[in-house]
Amino acid sequence: MPEQGPRMNGFSFSELCWLFCCPPCPSRIAAKLAFLPPEPTYSMHSDANGVTSLHLTERADWQYSQRELDAVEVFSTRSSRGNRVGCMFVRCAPNSRYTLLFSHGNAVDLGQMCSFYIGLGSRINCNVFSYDYSGYGVSTGKPSEKNLYADIEAAWQVLRNK
Repeated sequence: MPEQGPRMNGFSFSELCWLFCCPPCPSRIAAKLAFLPPEPTYSMHSDANGVTSLHLTERADWQYSQRELDAVEVFSTRSSRGNRVGCMFVRCAPNSRYTLLFSHGNAVDLGQMCSFYIGLGSRINCNVFSYDYSGYGVSTGKPSEKNLYADIEAAWQVLRNK
């Protein structure tokens, strides 16, 4: 790796030159620039009965009461590439006929989006299902385009079947 110099948006000039002049392969370049997983803002804990609960860090910026937090169901599933994918089902409208499958932005995780999901679902009268990409939150694996497609497919399957 080239030596460090002044940094531009987290990259030094020499790192940018190395990245574009000596690329390992185009998909790895895309992964370095497109996927920016934050430090996890939540965790999942299972009790003796197998019930999984959500625990948010201060960085998650929770804006609601415990009652709303209790309406958030978290669990994980496996993608076809073998990664564990963290999932969240937010029951905003108990009598709703619809559930929105929401793919969040590239620099946040489910903990940071949880309050937004409650507000969104309440406004449009639907429940919200979301998932973390590989390498984000509690999801395992590395962020990549191939893993992203597998994560989306796993989320879609668990939403349809669960």
